[in-house]
Amino acid sequence: MASVLLLTLGALSLVLAVNSYWPRTTGRGIAVSWPLAWLVTELALHFASVFVIAGALLVWNGALGSPTGLAGALLLVAGTALILIPGIRAIIMPVTVVPPLPGRFVEERHRYPRSHVLLPFLAWWRRDLVRHHGITYHRAGKLRLKLDVTMPKKEYAAPRPAIINVHGGGWTTGSRKEQGMPLLGHLAANGWVGVNIDYRLSPRATWPDHIVDVKRAIAYIRDHAADFGIDPEFIAITGGSAGGHLSALAALTANDPALQPGFEDADTSIAACVPFYGVYDFIDDERVLSRGVRWLVQRIVFKKRRSADPEPFRAASPVHRITTGAPPFFVVHGVNDSLITVDEARRFVRKLSTTSTQPVYYAELPGGQHAFDMIPSVRTIRILDSVHLFLDNLWRIHVENRDHRAA
Repeated sequence: MASVLLLTLGALSLVLAVNSYWPRTTGRGIAVSWPLAWLVTELALHFASVFVIAGALLVWNGALGSPTGLAGALLLVAGTALILIPGIRAIIMPVTVVPPLPGRFVEERHRYPRSHVLLPFLAWWRRDLVRHHGITYHRAGKLRLKLDVTMPKKEYAAPRPAIINVHGGGWTTGSRKEQGMPLLGHLAANGWVGVNIDYRLSPRATWPDHIVDVKRAIAYIRDHAADFGIDPEFIAITGGSAGGHLSALAALTANDPALQPGFEDADTSIAACVPFYGVYDFIDDERVLSRGVRWLVQRIVFKKRRSADPEPFRAASPVHRITTGAPPFFVVHGVNDSLITVDEARRFVRKLSTTSTQPVYYAELPGGQHAFDMIPSVRTIRILDSVHLFLDNLWRIHVENRDHRAA
């Protein structure tokens, strides 16, 4: 019995390892393949430890007493080794940002707690922060759109910078309670005010409801900046996947009355944008997006075919809204992303870099899977340091200019 269990364990470890390197990118199998690839890649050390401990217990119970057990042990060694490689690579390989980020941290900086790498759930239970949950920022009929605010416990005399996180989920699922916590927690511990927002989701919502809600949240935070000790002139935005698309589009369409029905005069400008593994082009002439994403966007989000009316898809594409007045951007994408290919980010960054007069930075993470930053893994906390430095530089310049104007 122990031999059969060891063989099963070894086969499972190898299947998970192979899937993490070559996950499905099409078909229904992606619904299982991607989550497993994401978890195994970002929790490589955890999975490897479980396999080693379980294998050792089976060996102790005599699993090596038959050819079946020996075969299982070989499979387990191979699978565990393959699982460990991405985790080791994330530890030893530094994050490369192009071009290199200038400057250095000026204020005292709190490092991300390394204990969260061992126990990822701690990102949602930080005791060094203050959180205000369930604040209604708009009513859409009977639906109350809410946001959560994460603040530093330390009190500051001067207004602080803010960053809004827009969750992902394919414009159809997701919640403010699930995503962005490692980044918002890290920034809040360093004096920022983090805001996690909800927005209307399809199929109940039809484009452009989603981006309208994001802009309403920006306007709400700016109008209530004094309530949270925020500098209303410095509100950044971030988000992953669909949230990466929405955050980038919000940053590139500041004060666009077409996307601000009923609040056309509200200031929805953004000081900086940090989109993670976003979708940037719904026109997709080069067929970079997967068939599933194209289907979802047309049938569920827009509820119309792109071929019949391409203009709304173009207007909703950040890559087609880039101007010289774009705010500073730091784009992040994982090389191994099996839901949104890294080519999507590369094309966006190329056009942004050649058009915008503001800084544009790009980090491409080897081994990074879609949604990697939801877990405070080694890879995540390393990119958080780079994002923090990017934002800290911009905040410092803003403060210097603000103080100069006040003098």
